Amino acid sequence: MPEQAIKPLLLIVDDVPTNIEVLRGVLRPHYRLKIATCGERALQIAAQEPMPDLVLLDVMMPDMDGYAVCKRLKADPRTHAIPVIFVSACDDEDDHEHGFDAGAVDYITKPVRPRIVLSRVAAHLAANRHTLQLEAQVRERTRQLNHASIKIIRNLCNAAEFKDDETGKHVVRMSHYARSLARALQQDAAWSELLFNAAPMHDIGKIGIPDHILGKPGKLTAEEWEVMKTHAAIGAHIIGDPEGSELLALATTVAVSHHEKWDGSGYPRGLAGEAIPLAGRIVAVADVFDALTSVRPYKKAWSVDDALAHIQAQAGQHFDPVLAASFVSLRAEIEDIRARYAD
Repeated sequence: MPEQAIKPLLLIVDDVPTNIEVLRGVLRPHYRLKIATCGERALQIAAQEPMPDLVLLDVMMPDMDGYAVCKRLKADPRTHAIPVIFVSACDDEDDHEHGFDAGAVDYITKPVRPRIVLSRVAAHLAANRHTLQLEAQVRERTRQLNHASIKIIRNLCNAAEFKDDETGKHVVRMSHYARSLARALQQDAAWSELLFNAAPMHDIGKIGIPDHILGKPGKLTAEEWEVMKTHAAIGAHIIGDPEGSELLALATTVAVSHHEKWDGSGYPRGLAGEAIPLAGRIVAVADVFDALTSVRPYKKAWSVDDALAHIQAQAGQHFDPVLAASFVSLRAEIEDIRARYAD
């Protein structure tokens, strides 16, 4: 059967058989129906596929009343969006307010009138469909913006390679490290993926650093170092206004904050502790570890043991102590990334 021809599915919840039969008689010609005679069973049915498009819920039931059922439906991410209509003989103003406070979209009093039931059900199904369509459009627009942002980030990173090509696959490895650390901290998958795609922009501001400083093989003078430190603010300026893009906004945060230090001695703003954005704290660990374990014109690559020991030693000074410990615990995953994306 074509999707548009499938009737909406309603869940009727009532502990009185005669009440169920009344609603079944009104609704069965127009909708598919499921029945529950208690709150716990209603919660089970609502969370199972196929999930109902709308719930008609009695208030006065044994063990768990309708208000409690509605609150649990709204607290569960799986069933949160399902509209709930209370159908009850309780008709005081407080009853109605209690129902709406629990998360219901409507309140119908018993004895029910068929035309009112059909009208209210149809109206709320239509409203919910419209809401779901709008949410889908927002998700698609967000996907498009993020796709465009990723292209911008990759193009800018390609441009940066013409200025600073000594790091090889540095941005690839440190982006993987950053995502792994975000996951270890139990950040949600969407944010961890955003960080993975934003992290390559951490040093994009080096485009604005003069070549004689950026490419200097030896130690920078104090004056040169002050110029080099401006790359964090330059990076944020290059990325510019994110214009609603979560990805570009996070890339800006990473660019401007990844050289801040836990003890406040970093740059450009001298932030300390949790005042430093989490994305900047994560990328700081990933960036330093990969820089230490990579060959540079001015140094040899450190061993993984030495680099991890440095991360641990700098916990509470350069690095967030919790992040430093989590990163060290990811050693097996880190070494796998190093092997897969070796220069």
